[in-house]
Amino acid sequence: MVGSRHSTRHLLLTKCRLPVHYGRGVPSTLDDFWTARRLERPDLPVDMPEAWSFGATPEQADALLQLVLDGVKVGTASSLWDYEATGDPLPAVDELSIVTDGSDAPRAVIETTLVQVVPFDQVDADHAWAEGEGDRTLEHWRAVHEAFWRAHSEHPRGFAPGMPVVCERFRLLWPNR
Repeated sequence: MVGSRHSTRHLLLTKCRLPVHYGRGVPSTLDDFWTARRLERPDLPVDMPEAWSFGATPEQADALLQLVLDGVKVGTASSLWDYEATGDPLPAVDELSIVTDGSDAPRAVIETTLVQVVPFDQVDADHAWAEGEGDRTLEHWRAVHEAFWRAHSEHPRGFAPGMPVVCERFRLLWPNR
């Protein structure tokens, strides 16, 4: 399993304002979700942040979101080449995001705390640990991310050992742990 923030990001942008019936007391639109968060936390900005999910499949989105909610996952990585291919802006420190589950339901609000672009083969063990996946080792991180980018990259180059990787750290703002 891998946690690229970017892989489903631009697809979600086209769907994020559609009303959906989520059940279990989850608001029916992102607008409702953001309004509820702002009532709880008036310090949040009026403008709703971007919404996206981790991974490339609903199953990955659900599993990786659960790691975030459990406080295990505090980092993610994306291919800089994919950002270039889609024209999406890179994440920025202090930027808020709404994280959705595999059904596109809003489930969390995170704040980016660090963004670094490093070659794939120079991503370190601390970042692998922060992503919280598998056994949290650098070896595991490299294996699953290489496989992920070979299968799901939005850029024709796909994967290369020296490819630029956007390493991001974040903190969970909502729900409170």
